[in-house]
Amino acid sequence: MIRHYCGLFGISGHAEAARLSYFGLYAQQHRGQESAGIATWDGRHMHEHKGMGLVPDVFSEETLSGGLPGESAIGHVRYSTTGSSAARNAQPFVARFQGMEIAVAHNGNLVNTRELRDHLEERGAIFHTTNDTEVFMHLLVRALRSMPLEEAIKDACSHLRGAYSLVILAGGTLVALRDPLGFRPLALGRLDDSYVFASETCALDLLEAQYIRSVEPGEMLVVRDGEMTSHRLTPLPDAPATPRQCIFELVYFARPDSMIFGEQVYLCRKRMGWQLAFESTPDVDFVMPFPDSGVYPAVGFAQCAELPYEHAMIRNHYVGRTFIQPSQSMRSFGVRVKINPVRAMIEGKRICIVDDSIVRGTTMLTRVKKLRELGAREVHIRISSPPVKFPCFYGIDFASRGELVAAGHTLPEIAALLDVDSLHYLSIGGLMRSVAHSDSYCLACFTGDYPVPCCEAGKYRLEECPGDR
Repeated sequence: MIRHYCGLFGISGHAEAARLSYFGLYAQQHRGQESAGIATWDGRHMHEHKGMGLVPDVFSEETLSGGLPGESAIGHVRYSTTGSSAARNAQPFVARFQGMEIAVAHNGNLVNTRELRDHLEERGAIFHTTNDTEVFMHLLVRALRSMPLEEAIKDACSHLRGAYSLVILAGGTLVALRDPLGFRPLALGRLDDSYVFASETCALDLLEAQYIRSVEPGEMLVVRDGEMTSHRLTPLPDAPATPRQCIFELVYFARPDSMIFGEQVYLCRKRMGWQLAFESTPDVDFVMPFPDSGVYPAVGFAQCAELPYEHAMIRNHYVGRTFIQPSQSMRSFGVRVKINPVRAMIEGKRICIVDDSIVRGTTMLTRVKKLRELGAREVHIRISSPPVKFPCFYGIDFASRGELVAAGHTLPEIAALLDVDSLHYLSIGGLMRSVAHSDSYCLACFTGDYPVPCCEAGKYRLEECPGDR
């Protein structure tokens, strides 16, 4: 299973800020299912509530009605890629410094966390969590000793390397920003007289907020007293001249009804299916997806190839994240409890399965084996992204390279491992023809060309870290 890092939400100047944050997080539950949290500002004090579990499990009507007062709020749902899955790592992260109360929520992953953390600890910083958001908070608080808020945030960000979209609540000021390469998404919307920010526009849709635009890579938007101003972060040295937004948001992560990086996700995935059919269409009886991620490219594939489209795998939508574990004799229970084949559609049929990606290959192998057991005559696999050969360091919980099946095997070897009659991945060229701005995406998981290299000892000099001057 591929896991994303987080989802963000922020709103300024609304009497129902906490409740709207709840629904904004609920709409983005797919981006993080380990923990959820909301912080609000009531004009004098910061209030926070967070915990482990899904959004409806963490928040109650009582919490929303009385425990989170105020007209400004930020919220967060989380998966863990940096920092363990524990309550202390739930966000937003709240700190109090010289009479100022600050809350921060972060989506993404920094590649120089260890070096920054060591540098700060050598200068007396004490850490309570293991996530990289607390590292940013220390940088910000130290910069606030000598700078106003906007300049302190820019100074702190100048020391970060990697992916970060942030929403920050400092007193009554709401700040939203994306890193200079724009790895992770962040959308700006408007609800009545309030500005709203969310990782995905599906959250704005639920609230009936107007989508205005994406926060630009390297842009910092500051909302204070109902007015919004735009600022620019310092560009990264030796960085690509164009953004490097995460292509996997469009391939897999984002909800298909969202606008991400100015692209309609649903249409991008259909175009990936079209391109896949242009490149390789087998002679089969029908096309089927592995739900839900394979549905949209499979629709495009079937339309382009003029083949019947069937749902011969049915997903159980009522499976939660946890269930009573079966005995060891019930092999592959975790896969079968989620998706079950329609037996009458399988026997004697030549089937083309369309899915978005293959990571380790274990899930695909289990599903193909089941189709064989049910009598499928031929099984062909078409994948609507290129082979994932390299790990991601910017906020996706990909396996290590040794666990990525495409990293150590050729295409024929993968087809043999999966026991399929044919296998084809979408080419990088086909993927780029599926999006509007082909020069603005990070493809490191396919190519190994990392736009921000991972931190190595001594690579980033931090003598000018905030608070050291």
